[in-house]
Amino acid sequence: MRSIWNGAISFGLVSIPVKLINATESHSVSFRQIHTEDGGRIRYRKVCELEDREVSQAEIGKAYEDADGSMIPITDEDLSHLPVPTARTIEIVAFVPQERIDPLQMGSAYYLAASGATAAKPYTLLREALGRSDRVAIAKFALRGRERLGMLRVAGDAIVMHGLLWPDEVRAPEGVAPDTGVTVRDQELDLADALMDTLGEIDLDDLHDEYREALEEVIAAKAAGEAPPQVPAEAAPGKVLDLMAALESSVRAARESRDGEGAGRTEGAEVRTLPQRERPARRTPKETGGKKSTSTAAKKTAAGKPESSTARKPTAKAAQPAKKTAGRASGKKPTDKTTGTTAKSTTAKSTTGKSTTGKGTARKTVSSRKRSA
Repeated sequence: MRSIWNGAISFGLVSIPVKLINATESHSVSFRQIHTEDGGRIRYRKVCELEDREVSQAEIGKAYEDADGSMIPITDEDLSHLPVPTARTIEIVAFVPQERIDPLQMGSAYYLAASGATAAKPYTLLREALGRSDRVAIAKFALRGRERLGMLRVAGDAIVMHGLLWPDEVRAPEGVAPDTGVTVRDQELDLADALMDTLGEIDLDDLHDEYREALEEVIAAKAAGEAPPQVPAEAAPGKVLDLMAALESSVRAARESRDGEGAGRTEGAEVRTLPQRERPARRTPKETGGKKSTSTAAKKTAAGKPESSTARKPTAKAAQPAKKTAGRASGKKPTDKTTGTTAKSTTAKSTTGKSTTGKGTARKTVSSRKRSA
């Protein structure tokens, strides 16, 4: 990697020769301006307003524009006499806990590489000291014509320096927060916590720039003379009217997405205000014992059924139908004493009066025949 600055770290009386290397790079796709009629390249030319002609880089200097619009020339000679002790030095001024650094101040990141064999020992000393103290170093350095603030920390086996904004360069968040007083309920906070837990964590290495990938596909298709791919339009989000309902839908969608069932069911759904839910009082379940069914069966048996047109021959004694009826009323099937088997339900359906009358008529007919003989 190419260095952009060479100097030394000043650590008390210890000097560590280092090289400054960009730790980040941009992968964004850049465009050029063209003339839409013929595709000609549009370029910016540096033209002097007074002479109305293009000037070379050697003819260009620096100037400060005053409030009235007048230009105050500043030469390199003027800048060389400025009291900047950090022109080629990263001067460490303090060691503080990293929590003291506001992330709003953090800017570009640079790797500090040891420059030469003599820098290996003091470089390793500073790295180990930073790692053991669990603190970061605050330093001043000069880059691109101005003095800057930096933070040195350990990243693996290397020392990284983050450019910091000066404290007066961070704007106060005035007028950013809502003016009206808002009260957040505990139920809403619980749902927000549930949503965060459902979304869970993610490996940052799995994230990628989908816009850049789609843009590269469009460029490749047009370069090959093909029609660019069409990206499906995203569904319009539903109108959120109730915060609780929106949180519940978000938690449900996140869980479905985690379970692989797809979160598309809730897309585009309109969220409406839900009424307050009240828990109904728990009611005592009704008893469903055998008493009710037994009494009902007894009533049906007592009332009796209409006689069938086809007479059936009774298979038990006259006193047994009453016992069968009582047995069925108690929930048990009647048993025939003669055969020891369970009587059929058709016999149990016969009424007491019907069975007694049939047997009495048969006995009278037999006795009258014997007398006449």
